[in-house]
Amino acid sequence: MIKNIISKSLGFIGYTVQYGCIAHCAFEYIGELVVCSGPSMEPTIQNHDVVFSERLSCHLYRIEKGDIVIAKNPSDPKMNICKRVIGLEGDKVCTSSSSDIFKTHIYVPKGHIWLEGDNMKNSTDSRSYGPVPYALIRGRVCFKVWPFHNAGTFRKSLNERVPRNV
Repeated sequence: MIKNIISKSLGFIGYTVQYGCIAHCAFEYIGELVVCSGPSMEPTIQNHDVVFSERLSCHLYRIEKGDIVIAKNPSDPKMNICKRVIGLEGDKVCTSSSSDIFKTHIYVPKGHIWLEGDNMKNSTDSRSYGPVPYALIRGRVCFKVWPFHNAGTFRKSLNERVPRNV
């Protein structure tokens, strides 16, 4: 009797560890669901929208201008940010903040990207903390999952910063 209970318990623990490892690998290397908060990506992504972020693109260095990415916040590594890629390494980025009278030109250094929120007036982004190291990118946002009536993929165009309905 005790042998049977121990055998079943060990079997359950074994399956739990296996499925935990599979889930970890899936979230780490394939993708994950992310709840976005804050106004920086409005109107493209609203507060509390749920998006799917795939991780293969950042591992294969396939991030392009216009992509929306999830990255670690350079100012606070405990937090993630959701921003649009405006410039890749070697690009010349023209930028200005609301307090700047003149626009400035910045070259994105090797191994970095330039990120900005779609809501230019209410976004803390590369205009505040500079180019972001490529290693801080966690994934590329593929599509909006929730709210369901607004689900769809995203356009890459920097001029058309709204999701397409599926």
